Amino acid sequence: MAILLLLPGCWDNKDINHRSLPIIMGVSMENNRYNVYLDIPTIAAEEGGMKVVKGTGSTISETIDDLSADIESQVDLLHLKIIVVDKKYAQKGLKDSIYTFMRSRDISAKTILIVSDEDLDTFFKNVNDFSQDEETTLYNYFQKNAGWNPQITDTRVWQVFRSINSYTHDVVAPLVRTGGTTPVDILGSAVLKNGKMVDEISTEETLLINAFNGISAQGKIEVMNKATVQITSSSISHKASLRNGVPSLSSKFKLRVTVLDTKGDPSVTEIKNEVQTLLCKRVEKFFAKVQKDRADVLGLGQLFRTKLSRSELAHWREDYYPRMQLNFSVHTDIQNLGNLRTTE
Repeated sequence: MAILLLLPGCWDNKDINHRSLPIIMGVSMENNRYNVYLDIPTIAAEEGGMKVVKGTGSTISETIDDLSADIESQVDLLHLKIIVVDKKYAQKGLKDSIYTFMRSRDISAKTILIVSDEDLDTFFKNVNDFSQDEETTLYNYFQKNAGWNPQITDTRVWQVFRSINSYTHDVVAPLVRTGGTTPVDILGSAVLKNGKMVDEISTEETLLINAFNGISAQGKIEVMNKATVQITSSSISHKASLRNGVPSLSSKFKLRVTVLDTKGDPSVTEIKNEVQTLLCKRVEKFFAKVQKDRADVLGLGQLFRTKLSRSELAHWREDYYPRMQLNFSVHTDIQNLGNLRTTE
Protein backbone atom coordinates (compact mmCIF):
# COMPACT_ATOMS: atom_id res chain seq x y z
CA MET A 1 0.00 0.00 0.00
CA ALA A 2 2.83 2.40 0.87
CA ILE A 3 4.45 1.75 -2.52
CA LEU A 4 1.19 2.47 -4.34
CA LEU A 5 0.87 5.83 -2.59
CA LEU A 6 4.29 6.80 -3.92
CA LEU A 7 3.26 6.21 -7.54
CA PRO A 8 2.32 9.40 -9.46
CA GLY A 9 -1.17 9.65 -11.03
CA CYS A 10 0.19 9.99 -14.57
CA TRP A 11 2.30 6.84 -14.54
CA ASP A 12 0.76 5.62 -17.86
CA ASN A 13 1.06 8.89 -19.82
CA LYS A 14 3.30 9.04 -22.88
CA ASP A 15 5.31 12.08 -23.84
CA ILE A 16 4.14 13.96 -26.96
CA ASN A 17 7.49 13.16 -28.57
CA HIS A 18 6.62 9.48 -28.33
CA ARG A 19 3.29 9.84 -30.13
CA SER A 20 2.54 9.78 -33.86
CA LEU A 21 -0.31 12.15 -34.73
CA PRO A 22 -1.63 11.45 -38.25
CA ILE A 23 -3.53 14.30 -39.93
CA ILE A 24 -4.78 12.31 -42.94
CA MET A 25 -5.94 8.72 -43.18
CA GLY A 26 -6.45 6.92 -46.47
CA VAL A 27 -8.61 3.81 -46.89
CA SER A 28 -8.96 1.57 -49.93
CA MET A 29 -9.96 -2.04 -50.43
CA GLU A 30 -8.28 -4.69 -52.54
CA ASN A 31 -9.25 -8.38 -52.61
CA ASN A 32 -11.54 -7.77 -49.60
CA ARG A 33 -8.61 -6.48 -47.53
CA TYR A 34 -8.22 -2.92 -46.34
CA ASN A 35 -5.25 -0.77 -47.26
CA VAL A 36 -4.80 1.95 -44.63
CA TYR A 37 -2.50 4.95 -45.10
CA LEU A 38 -1.49 7.33 -42.32
CA ASP A 39 0.05 10.68 -43.21
CA ILE A 40 2.10 11.67 -40.17
CA PRO A 41 3.95 14.99 -39.66
CA THR A 42 7.60 14.53 -38.80
CA ILE A 43 8.76 16.36 -35.70
CA ALA A 44 12.50 16.55 -36.32
CA ALA A 45 13.70 19.98 -35.26
CA GLU A 46 15.75 20.71 -38.37
CA GLU A 47 13.34 19.42 -41.01
CA GLY A 48 9.58 19.27 -41.25
CA GLY A 49 7.39 17.46 -43.73
CA MET A 50 5.29 14.34 -43.74
CA LYS A 51 5.81 10.63 -43.91
CA VAL A 52 3.29 8.07 -45.11
CA VAL A 53 3.00 4.62 -43.57
CA LYS A 54 0.83 1.93 -45.11
CA GLY A 55 -0.60 -1.33 -43.80
CA THR A 56 -2.99 -4.03 -44.94
CA GLY A 57 -5.45 -6.07 -42.91
CA SER A 58 -8.88 -7.63 -42.77
CA THR A 59 -10.27 -4.68 -40.77
CA ILE A 60 -9.30 -1.04 -40.36
CA SER A 61 -8.82 -1.44 -36.60
CA GLU A 62 -6.54 -4.45 -37.07
CA THR A 63 -4.47 -2.60 -39.67
CA ILE A 64 -4.00 0.46 -37.48
CA ASP A 65 -3.05 -1.76 -34.55
CA ASP A 66 -0.42 -3.52 -36.66
CA LEU A 67 0.93 -0.19 -37.92
CA SER A 68 1.16 1.10 -34.36
CA ALA A 69 3.19 -1.95 -33.38
CA ASP A 70 5.62 -1.33 -36.24
CA ILE A 71 6.10 2.38 -35.50
CA GLU A 72 8.51 3.49 -32.79
CA SER A 73 5.87 5.75 -31.23
CA GLN A 74 2.21 5.31 -30.33
CA VAL A 75 -0.34 6.14 -33.06
CA ASP A 76 -2.87 8.66 -31.76
CA LEU A 77 -5.84 9.41 -34.08
CA LEU A 78 -7.40 12.17 -31.99
CA HIS A 79 -5.93 14.84 -34.30
CA LEU A 80 -7.07 13.20 -37.54
CA LYS A 81 -8.54 15.87 -39.83
CA ILE A 82 -9.29 14.16 -43.15
CA ILE A 83 -10.19 10.64 -44.26
CA VAL A 84 -9.57 9.91 -47.96
CA VAL A 85 -11.23 6.92 -49.61
CA ASP A 86 -10.54 5.89 -53.17
CA LYS A 87 -13.32 5.99 -55.74
CA LYS A 88 -13.44 2.22 -56.32
CA TYR A 89 -13.92 1.57 -52.62
CA ALA A 90 -16.58 4.30 -52.37
CA GLN A 91 -18.48 2.62 -55.21
CA LYS A 92 -18.48 -0.65 -53.25
CA GLY A 93 -19.92 1.08 -50.20
CA LEU A 94 -18.46 2.75 -47.11
CA LYS A 95 -20.96 1.50 -44.56
CA ASP A 96 -18.60 -0.80 -42.65
CA SER A 97 -15.85 1.83 -42.47
CA ILE A 98 -18.21 4.62 -41.41
CA TYR A 99 -19.56 2.44 -38.62
CA THR A 100 -15.99 1.70 -37.55
CA PHE A 101 -15.16 5.42 -37.41
CA MET A 102 -18.30 6.20 -35.42
CA ARG A 103 -17.68 3.38 -32.94
CA SER A 104 -14.08 4.45 -32.44
CA ARG A 105 -13.42 6.70 -29.50
CA ASP A 106 -10.22 7.93 -31.14
CA ILE A 107 -11.58 9.38 -34.42
CA SER A 108 -13.75 12.49 -34.28
CA ALA A 109 -17.16 12.30 -35.99
CA LYS A 110 -16.36 15.78 -37.36
CA THR A 111 -13.49 14.45 -39.49
CA ILE A 112 -13.81 15.52 -43.14
CA LEU A 113 -14.45 12.77 -45.71
CA ILE A 114 -13.24 13.10 -49.31
CA VAL A 115 -13.11 10.73 -52.29
CA SER A 116 -9.99 10.32 -54.46
CA ASP A 117 -10.39 9.81 -58.20
CA GLU A 118 -7.03 8.04 -58.34
CA ASP A 119 -5.36 5.23 -56.40
CA LEU A 120 -4.15 6.25 -52.97
CA ASP A 121 -0.48 5.35 -53.59
CA THR A 122 -0.36 8.03 -56.29
CA PHE A 123 -2.52 10.42 -54.28
CA PHE A 124 -0.34 10.45 -51.17
CA LYS A 125 2.91 10.56 -53.15
CA ASN A 126 1.81 13.60 -55.16
CA VAL A 127 0.29 15.44 -52.20
CA ASN A 128 3.44 15.05 -50.13
CA ASP A 129 5.66 16.06 -53.04
CA PHE A 130 3.78 19.38 -53.05
CA SER A 131 3.60 19.87 -49.29
CA GLN A 132 6.89 18.71 -47.82
CA ASP A 133 7.13 21.78 -45.59
CA GLU A 134 3.43 22.26 -44.89
CA GLU A 135 1.58 19.62 -42.89
CA THR A 136 -1.92 21.08 -43.34
CA THR A 137 -1.98 21.84 -47.07
CA LEU A 138 -4.78 19.38 -47.89
CA TYR A 139 -6.70 20.28 -44.74
CA ASN A 140 -6.64 23.96 -45.72
CA TYR A 141 -8.51 23.19 -48.94
CA PHE A 142 -11.63 22.48 -46.92
CA GLN A 143 -11.35 25.21 -44.29
CA LYS A 144 -13.77 28.12 -44.66
CA ASN A 145 -11.14 30.53 -43.39
CA ALA A 146 -8.60 29.26 -45.92
CA GLY A 147 -9.01 27.52 -49.29
CA TRP A 148 -12.71 26.56 -49.24
CA ASN A 149 -15.09 28.11 -51.77
CA PRO A 150 -18.81 27.62 -52.49
CA GLN A 151 -18.14 25.03 -55.20
CA ILE A 152 -16.71 22.63 -52.60
CA THR A 153 -18.90 20.60 -50.32
CA ASP A 154 -18.08 20.17 -46.64
CA THR A 155 -18.94 16.62 -45.58
CA ARG A 156 -18.15 15.07 -42.21
CA VAL A 157 -18.12 11.44 -41.11
CA TRP A 158 -21.23 11.92 -38.96
CA GLN A 159 -23.17 13.24 -41.97
CA VAL A 160 -22.42 10.08 -43.97
CA PHE A 161 -23.43 8.00 -40.93
CA ARG A 162 -26.69 9.97 -40.73
CA SER A 163 -27.42 9.40 -44.42
CA ILE A 164 -26.91 5.65 -44.04
CA ASN A 165 -29.54 5.58 -41.32
CA SER A 166 -31.91 8.18 -42.80
CA TYR A 167 -34.94 7.56 -45.00
CA THR A 168 -34.75 10.98 -46.62
CA HIS A 169 -31.24 12.41 -46.61
CA ASP A 170 -28.23 11.52 -48.76
CA VAL A 171 -24.94 13.42 -49.03
CA VAL A 172 -22.18 14.36 -51.44
CA ALA A 173 -18.45 14.34 -50.67
CA PRO A 174 -15.64 16.24 -52.43
CA LEU A 175 -14.18 14.32 -55.40
CA VAL A 176 -10.51 15.17 -55.91
CA ARG A 177 -7.35 14.12 -57.67
CA THR A 178 -3.85 15.48 -57.43
CA GLY A 179 -3.25 18.34 -59.83
CA GLY A 180 -0.56 19.37 -62.23
CA THR A 181 0.41 22.74 -60.79
CA THR A 182 -1.61 22.55 -57.57
CA PRO A 183 -1.63 19.83 -54.91
CA VAL A 184 -5.28 18.96 -55.55
CA ASP A 185 -7.86 19.49 -58.29
CA ILE A 186 -11.48 19.63 -57.14
CA LEU A 187 -13.41 17.65 -59.76
CA GLY A 188 -16.83 18.04 -58.17
CA SER A 189 -18.59 15.77 -55.70
CA ALA A 190 -19.30 12.09 -55.28
CA VAL A 191 -22.99 11.29 -54.72
CA LEU A 192 -23.28 8.94 -51.73
CA LYS A 193 -26.56 7.07 -51.34
CA ASN A 194 -26.75 5.01 -48.16
CA GLY A 195 -22.97 5.32 -47.95
CA LYS A 196 -22.40 4.05 -51.51
CA MET A 197 -21.14 6.22 -54.37
CA VAL A 198 -23.73 6.06 -57.16
CA ASP A 199 -22.79 9.05 -59.32
CA GLU A 200 -20.68 12.20 -59.48
CA ILE A 201 -21.63 15.81 -60.07
CA SER A 202 -19.73 18.89 -61.24
CA THR A 203 -18.55 21.83 -59.16
CA GLU A 204 -21.40 23.96 -60.58
CA GLU A 205 -23.93 21.39 -59.37
CA THR A 206 -22.19 21.26 -56.00
CA LEU A 207 -22.69 25.02 -55.79
CA LEU A 208 -26.44 24.44 -56.13
CA ILE A 209 -26.42 22.06 -53.16
CA ASN A 210 -24.62 24.62 -51.04
CA ALA A 211 -27.11 27.23 -52.22
CA PHE A 212 -29.99 25.00 -51.13
CA ASN A 213 -28.31 24.78 -47.74
CA GLY A 214 -27.93 28.55 -47.56
CA ILE A 215 -24.13 28.70 -47.78
CA SER A 216 -23.60 29.91 -51.35
CA ALA A 217 -22.64 33.53 -50.73
CA GLN A 218 -19.97 34.93 -52.99
CA GLY A 219 -20.06 32.10 -55.48
CA LYS A 220 -19.34 33.02 -59.07
CA ILE A 221 -21.59 32.16 -61.97
CA GLU A 222 -20.36 32.42 -65.53
CA VAL A 223 -23.05 33.67 -67.89
CA MET A 224 -22.38 32.78 -71.53
CA ASN A 225 -21.96 35.61 -74.01
CA LYS A 226 -23.34 38.37 -71.83
CA ALA A 227 -21.84 38.83 -68.38
CA THR A 228 -20.19 37.39 -65.31
CA VAL A 229 -21.90 37.96 -61.99
CA GLN A 230 -20.96 37.20 -58.41
CA ILE A 231 -23.48 36.12 -55.80
CA THR A 232 -23.34 38.33 -52.73
CA SER A 233 -26.16 36.62 -50.87
CA SER A 234 -28.91 34.10 -51.47
CA SER A 235 -31.93 32.59 -49.78
CA ILE A 236 -34.41 29.92 -50.70
CA SER A 237 -37.94 29.12 -49.63
CA HIS A 238 -40.02 25.99 -50.25
CA LYS A 239 -43.67 25.10 -50.39
CA ALA A 240 -44.32 21.37 -50.27
CA SER A 241 -47.58 19.64 -51.07
CA LEU A 242 -48.79 16.08 -51.56
CA ARG A 243 -51.65 15.24 -53.91
CA ASN A 244 -52.83 11.71 -54.67
CA GLY A 245 -49.54 10.38 -53.35
CA VAL A 246 -47.46 12.58 -55.69
CA PRO A 247 -45.15 15.05 -53.89
CA SER A 248 -44.77 18.51 -55.37
CA LEU A 249 -42.31 21.20 -54.35
CA SER A 250 -42.23 24.85 -55.35
CA SER A 251 -38.87 26.46 -54.58
CA LYS A 252 -38.15 30.16 -54.89
CA PHE A 253 -34.46 31.07 -55.06
CA LYS A 254 -33.61 34.70 -54.36
CA LEU A 255 -30.24 36.03 -55.43
CA ARG A 256 -28.40 39.25 -54.91
CA VAL A 257 -25.58 39.60 -57.40
CA THR A 258 -22.94 42.03 -58.52
CA VAL A 259 -21.92 42.35 -62.16
CA LEU A 260 -18.21 41.69 -62.63
CA ASP A 261 -17.75 41.58 -66.40
CA THR A 262 -19.89 42.14 -69.47
CA LYS A 263 -19.53 41.39 -73.15
CA GLY A 264 -21.03 44.02 -75.38
CA ASP A 265 -23.64 46.25 -73.77
CA PRO A 266 -26.32 44.02 -72.22
CA SER A 267 -29.15 45.61 -70.27
CA VAL A 268 -29.84 44.77 -66.64
CA THR A 269 -32.93 42.85 -67.72
CA GLU A 270 -30.90 40.77 -70.17
CA ILE A 271 -28.37 39.91 -67.46
CA LYS A 272 -31.15 38.95 -65.05
CA ASN A 273 -32.80 36.74 -67.63
CA GLU A 274 -29.53 35.00 -68.45
CA VAL A 275 -28.76 34.31 -64.80
CA GLN A 276 -32.24 32.96 -64.19
CA THR A 277 -32.27 30.85 -67.35
CA LEU A 278 -28.81 29.44 -66.59
CA LEU A 279 -29.69 28.48 -63.02
CA CYS A 280 -33.08 26.99 -63.88
CA LYS A 281 -31.57 24.81 -66.62
CA ARG A 282 -28.75 23.75 -64.31
CA VAL A 283 -31.17 22.84 -61.53
CA GLU A 284 -33.43 20.88 -63.89
CA LYS A 285 -30.48 18.89 -65.25
CA PHE A 286 -29.04 18.30 -61.80
CA PHE A 287 -32.34 17.29 -60.23
CA ALA A 288 -33.09 14.85 -63.08
CA LYS A 289 -29.73 13.21 -62.48
CA VAL A 290 -30.05 12.72 -58.71
CA GLN A 291 -33.73 11.79 -59.05
CA LYS A 292 -32.75 9.04 -61.50
CA ASP A 293 -30.15 7.84 -58.97
CA ARG A 294 -32.86 8.03 -56.26
CA ALA A 295 -30.33 9.92 -54.14
CA ASP A 296 -31.92 12.75 -52.16
CA VAL A 297 -28.76 14.84 -51.75
CA LEU A 298 -30.83 18.02 -51.24
CA GLY A 299 -32.69 16.44 -48.34
CA LEU A 300 -36.04 17.31 -49.94
CA GLY A 301 -37.71 14.41 -48.17
CA GLN A 302 -37.27 16.36 -44.94
CA LEU A 303 -39.89 18.82 -46.24
CA PHE A 304 -42.49 16.05 -46.39
CA ARG A 305 -41.96 14.62 -42.93
CA THR A 306 -45.22 16.17 -41.71
CA LYS A 307 -47.15 14.95 -44.75
CA LEU A 308 -46.08 11.30 -44.72
CA SER A 309 -46.17 8.76 -41.93
CA ARG A 310 -42.93 7.20 -40.77
CA SER A 311 -43.77 3.95 -42.53
CA GLU A 312 -44.40 5.91 -45.74
CA LEU A 313 -41.14 7.83 -45.35
CA ALA A 314 -39.33 4.48 -45.28
CA HIS A 315 -40.28 4.21 -48.98
CA TRP A 316 -39.41 7.83 -49.82
CA ARG A 317 -36.40 7.10 -52.04
CA GLU A 318 -38.09 4.32 -54.00
CA ASP A 319 -41.77 5.33 -54.23
CA TYR A 320 -42.16 9.08 -53.70
CA TYR A 321 -38.88 10.80 -54.63
CA PRO A 322 -38.72 9.47 -58.25
CA ARG A 323 -42.22 10.92 -58.88
CA MET A 324 -41.63 14.26 -57.17
CA GLN A 325 -42.35 17.37 -59.22
CA LEU A 326 -40.02 20.33 -58.69
CA ASN A 327 -41.04 23.83 -59.73
CA PHE A 328 -37.93 25.98 -59.40
CA SER A 329 -37.88 29.73 -59.95
CA VAL A 330 -35.11 32.29 -59.60
CA HIS A 331 -35.50 35.94 -58.68
CA THR A 332 -32.40 38.02 -59.22
CA ASP A 333 -31.61 41.38 -57.71
CA ILE A 334 -28.61 43.18 -59.16
CA GLN A 335 -27.41 45.22 -56.23
CA ASN A 336 -25.05 47.52 -58.03
CA LEU A 337 -22.93 47.73 -61.13
CA GLY A 338 -19.68 48.29 -59.29
CA ASN A 339 -16.54 46.97 -60.96
CA LEU A 340 -18.46 46.96 -64.22
CA ARG A 341 -16.30 47.09 -67.28
CA THR A 342 -17.08 46.49 -70.91
CA THR A 343 -15.08 44.14 -73.06
CA GLU A 344 -14.79 44.32 -76.80
